[in-house]
Amino acid sequence: MTNFIQSSVLLLVLLNPFLVIIYLFDIVEKLDRRQFSLTLTYAGIIAGVVYCCFAILGDIIFGSILQAEFASFQIFGGIIFLLIGLQFVFRGPSSIEFLKSDSGFSVGAVAMPVLIGPGTISASVVIGKRHEQLAAIAIILTTVALAIAIIIGLKILHDFVRPQNEAIVDKYIEITGRISALYIGTVSIEMIMKGLGTWFGKF
Repeated sequence: MTNFIQSSVLLLVLLNPFLVIIYLFDIVEKLDRRQFSLTLTYAGIIAGVVYCCFAILGDIIFGSILQAEFASFQIFGGIIFLLIGLQFVFRGPSSIEFLKSDSGFSVGAVAMPVLIGPGTISASVVIGKRHEQLAAIAIILTTVALAIAIIIGLKILHDFVRPQNEAIVDKYIEITGRISALYIGTVSIEMIMKGLGTWFGKF
């Protein structure tokens, strides 16, 4: 049970619904509650399927198809997350402009790169190695559902608070983004170090 919770927390932290809501702020303001919920639900389903595939077939995907070490992916993903964290720490919410897709915020754009990224894929592979296949799938789907529910809940809270307290919402975005970025930076360094440790262990 402890391993189940630890794996769920790992994926939930990397999904980080409190940072995702900031990234999706454009559609939070433009879409009504129903449209937003449907978009996030479909994106969550896509992300969940991708995570489960990597959890079950991670070694095959990296070893046979990509012909690359998982450690290399950990290092690359860690560097990307480190850059994102640094951008957000120093520039605040304006830093996420460079992440937005030219296609806008369709279901596919929300799923990738918002939900599906190097960090979450790495976490899925780790979960697949820690647990039996059915347990890993249950952990992933439960965590994704929880993350989507939190994001939708934050959208509802935004719609309730924003008209009367716009300054509070803006402050939340600023503070939460910077705090989350500090944690993302810490996780990214951990990913890089684990990847390097695996590589050095081969020699």
